[in-house]
Amino acid sequence: MLTDAQCRNATCSPDKKRARLTDAGGLYLEISPAGSKRWFWKIYLSGKESRLSLGSYPDVTLTAARKARDAAKLQKSEGNNPILIRKVEKLRATTADADTFKVTALEWYEMKLDSWSSHYAIREKRNLEKDLFPHFAARHIGEIQPIELLAAVRAVEERGALDVAHRVLTTAGQVWRYAVATGRAQRDISADIKGALKPHHGKHFAAITDPLKLGELIRVIRGYQGGPIVRAALQLAPMLFQRPGELRAAAWAEFDLDAAMWTIPAARMKRSVDGKRNGDPHQVPLPMQAVEILRKLHPITGHSALCFYGERSHDRPISDNTLRAALLTLGYGPDAQSVHGFRATARTLLAEELGVDPLVIEAQLAHAVKDANGRAYNRTQYMKHRASMMQQWADYLDKLAAGGDVIQFKAA
Repeated sequence: MLTDAQCRNATCSPDKKRARLTDAGGLYLEISPAGSKRWFWKIYLSGKESRLSLGSYPDVTLTAARKARDAAKLQKSEGNNPILIRKVEKLRATTADADTFKVTALEWYEMKLDSWSSHYAIREKRNLEKDLFPHFAARHIGEIQPIELLAAVRAVEERGALDVAHRVLTTAGQVWRYAVATGRAQRDISADIKGALKPHHGKHFAAITDPLKLGELIRVIRGYQGGPIVRAALQLAPMLFQRPGELRAAAWAEFDLDAAMWTIPAARMKRSVDGKRNGDPHQVPLPMQAVEILRKLHPITGHSALCFYGERSHDRPISDNTLRAALLTLGYGPDAQSVHGFRATARTLLAEELGVDPLVIEAQLAHAVKDANGRAYNRTQYMKHRASMMQQWADYLDKLAAGGDVIQFKAA
């Protein structure tokens, strides 16, 4: 058994790597040639020898080292790994001054920021700053109770924003899971209150899927008396059924009219940050009708980089509201037909009326079609099918506009 005097006077000769003074029960003091002294406890885990550091002498006295040894022995006897427990304690100590909800949330936000689109990042920041920080900013995240989080989310519900309430809870859940991973909280409390929120049923974009009504809409669009730029975009929207933002900001450099192909850069697609940076461009085969519309538009806007520039600047595309307003002037408000809804219109009628393979349709919609094992199909393998489908769809719209294929017969 060691004495405090032995520990105090212990040295290591310069020609040795270290010296050890053994106490009892596997405890020993290790001395370096430079004079530092550290306590260790010898431990066997899974048949292999290891050691647990118990601190430096004289900060940790002989008596304190023995108590630490005995505590570690108790942990081991209960089936725990004292070395892992010590590592967790050290990690927790590093975050002891940074375990408030706000600090944890902002740390999580910064970690995720590079993988988000700017739109998603803005939404997540708004969820935190508007609906969570006012309640929990200075609170230790591990001390917040489920009923407190429920009260914060219900405050969002009371504004009538049911969809926002569900998104705020999702944001909170991600923050709590990060807190668990970094040792700030024991568990994700958001899971406890999911069933306590009012259900939210998101609205779909309005879309006409009745062939007769679609024919009427196409005729009305072709009779649009507004400017040629908006008229061209309005005619192409149902024919090409890409996302409104992708159509509005289309650049002439993206089109090869001789090859009848529109290639949308990955950076302009609705994708993750990584998908925008490293993904393949999305190709849209152009039917003859679309090529004709674009060739007529080129003398008007071809001097600009953009196909559909706005009235105020040739360097900026027409606004989000331009096509919506055009549909509204034609008698089609947001509850009747939305610009984005042309995607649902095409998806429905291509499958139900024209019998096109849904995989081909989804590929043209730029959706990641997956197989049974969750692997995304290679969208380019459908290119011939997609080109044929796009021409078939444009021809179908012509027939509907002319009143063909939708003759209504009265029952005898």
